[in-house]
Amino acid sequence: MPRHLYRQVGSDNWRARFTLEGTRVNESTGTALLSEAKAYLERKRTEIRDGLHAPHAGQATVSEICLSKLSSDRVNGLDSYSTVEGRWRLHLEPLLGGVRAVHINADVLGGYIAHRQGENASNATINRELALLRSAFSLARKSGVLKVSPWFPMLREDNVRTGFLRDEDYPGLASACSLEGIWMRGIFEIANAYGWRSDSIRSLRVRQVDFEDGSIRLDDTKNGEPVEAKMTSVIRQVMQACCAGKHPDARVFTRSGGRPVLSFRKAWARATAAAGVPGLLFHDLCRTAMRNMRRLGIDESVAMDVSGRRTPSIFRRYNIVDGKDRTDVARRLDEKQAVVIGTVIVPRDGEPMAEAIPVQPALVH
Repeated sequence: MPRHLYRQVGSDNWRARFTLEGTRVNESTGTALLSEAKAYLERKRTEIRDGLHAPHAGQATVSEICLSKLSSDRVNGLDSYSTVEGRWRLHLEPLLGGVRAVHINADVLGGYIAHRQGENASNATINRELALLRSAFSLARKSGVLKVSPWFPMLREDNVRTGFLRDEDYPGLASACSLEGIWMRGIFEIANAYGWRSDSIRSLRVRQVDFEDGSIRLDDTKNGEPVEAKMTSVIRQVMQACCAGKHPDARVFTRSGGRPVLSFRKAWARATAAAGVPGLLFHDLCRTAMRNMRRLGIDESVAMDVSGRRTPSIFRRYNIVDGKDRTDVARRLDEKQAVVIGTVIVPRDGEPMAEAIPVQPALVH
């Protein structure tokens, strides 16, 4: 084991130890593979040696700390890297790249928000850009580049999608995904069942699938906490096919030749078009999973645990009620009334409701 790489008890990921401007820094490499952890540590050492990683306190620009964050994402193989880099290059860098990080405050961020709103950017889009900044500042503070991180205002998102996969569309989409490959069927089934994010699903390693216990475990999630779920019979079959003959550290979902699935936008577009739901986004499966668990009567705390949502507010954001849910409320109330009161007789025109519904003797006082 390399002297400057180690694992904490209870974690599979390697952590790196290095010195930054006279301060010992310990941070996660974000990977359980020793080869990737070594590459991460070597990159850090190179950046420090070349003076790219840690400018003197107070001198670092927004560009320097954001590029450090993007470099870390790229080394760790985050599937969202290209999307995040695009946000930086197109919007954040032109306006804030040359500003010193210590000068970023609520007024500066407010000016950025106003500018983006003037370009008709949605609140959700602006929030994703601010989230990148916030992550970069947090990493800079942990690494000793900055002493403090500013407060980042987040906008209310009124434009949240409410899309779902309808029950009647499931068979067609499942079949269409299978035609794209067993890997696409597996990614679809897991998202539809548990509401897991695509980044987490694509990063699954064979060692995280326990067929003896019948469970799948996510070690690295958006909120930083592990998530575990039991496999359904369909998911078990798909996972057995995807994991067959692979090394424990190998990716579960791979294309022909063992290539990891880094993006599946085109495959998803073909599958949804073939299934007759071309407007369905993959992220809509998160809402579908939450709604399905609620409809099955699964306790909210259990559903939150399985889906990896740690706060009720986040869970309810995805757990959106639609028209069919409201219709179902009326149906269930009618069924309950029929059981409690008896057979309901529809009143004739002009006939009082009280006379139209026979009251059971036991309910008369």
